[in-house]
Amino acid sequence: MHFDIVIVGGGAGGLELAARLGRKLGPRQGRERVLLVDRAVFHIWKPTLHEVAAGTLDAHQEGLSYPVLARRNHFSFALGELAGLDGERRLLTLGETRDEHGGVLVPTRTISFGRLVLAMGSGSNSFGTPGAEHAHVLEHASDAQRFHAKLLAAFARASFSAEKTLSIAIVGGGATGVELSAELIEAHNELLESLGSEQRFRLDIALVEAADRILAGLPEQISAQARLALERKNVRVLTATRVTEVRRDRLLTTAGEIPADIIVWAAGIKAADANREFGLETNRINQFVVNDRLETSVPNVYALGDCAACRWQGDKLVPARAQAAHQQAGYLAGVLLAALQERRIDAPFVYRDFGSLVSLGENKGIGNLMGGLSGRNFFVEGLIAKWMYMSLHLNHHRAILGTGKTAVLALARLLQQRVSGRLKLH
Repeated sequence: MHFDIVIVGGGAGGLELAARLGRKLGPRQGRERVLLVDRAVFHIWKPTLHEVAAGTLDAHQEGLSYPVLARRNHFSFALGELAGLDGERRLLTLGETRDEHGGVLVPTRTISFGRLVLAMGSGSNSFGTPGAEHAHVLEHASDAQRFHAKLLAAFARASFSAEKTLSIAIVGGGATGVELSAELIEAHNELLESLGSEQRFRLDIALVEAADRILAGLPEQISAQARLALERKNVRVLTATRVTEVRRDRLLTTAGEIPADIIVWAAGIKAADANREFGLETNRINQFVVNDRLETSVPNVYALGDCAACRWQGDKLVPARAQAAHQQAGYLAGVLLAALQERRIDAPFVYRDFGSLVSLGENKGIGNLMGGLSGRNFFVEGLIAKWMYMSLHLNHHRAILGTGKTAVLALARLLQQRVSGRLKLH
């Protein structure tokens, strides 16, 4: 099996790149020349995983089928996970896929390629903390769905317990930790509206951050506003607090023990350890080191998104954000299409930071927008920030579905929420 372009990883950047290339090449060439590989059969925008985990977003409604997207955007799709890479011979190996009972669904395959793009994303970083395996992570849709199942069971136990209390500890005060805290409060509030007074219970959330402030990568004004908003929701925010050990029912920290019925690890960023085995240069957190054209240390092999270490503004790296993957996908689409026409684009990739937005619940958000012609930064909050946050999600869908289908999808989901409610209880 041979494809001119193989993209491994169907996250925001990988899927957008495959869709751009397929649409440009058209139905006759796209499916024969472009292949997207992913370990799952449906796509969920990673910045919404905290909503899936809390149950305020239904994965079955939100998920987009890769085979359907491949048909509509004129590329091929293969279910699998990268197991081996021979960059010099331009060969990659996809490991076998098994069902829930251990039976082989898809055997090991070898695929030859002209050019390869690695877009496999990254996960959280436990920093070697003892017992970190006891904590949930939100790296894939399956992680969020498992957490949601655990959350529903915990809700049921708490509503019939003598203490009438559920405690959740979240390690990491970045965007995921902050947004998950707010979304869990929203889910709990919606649930309480359906319970009688004897079944209502209190939700205690502790957000633990090792840095001096939450959202440390964003301006201090954003951090302060986010902390105030969370504390108004009765979230206990602990900063300058390091987790020394994770146990099944508690965190051991430099500020003392924090009991917890459920623990989530949302701190740090680290790519998969397996990345070191592919013969490419990697950094200390297993990201593929790329140059200013997003090329790895092996010719004709590129990397984008969270799994790529791309220099930006001196010694800094392009941040692991959806907007970076979106920009890199646009850049590589031009580079790869030119290569298929035996042309070369020498212009480097230049990342533009358009700011950040953080969701703090159903109708609340905060963020900063990087200035345009004036060079000024603008701070937004409240319903406007929330709407702008939602527009980023819709813009991603527009890139892979088109404007018309995205509008229909958004309307259908709005009507579904109006009929069924926002909280998924199954």
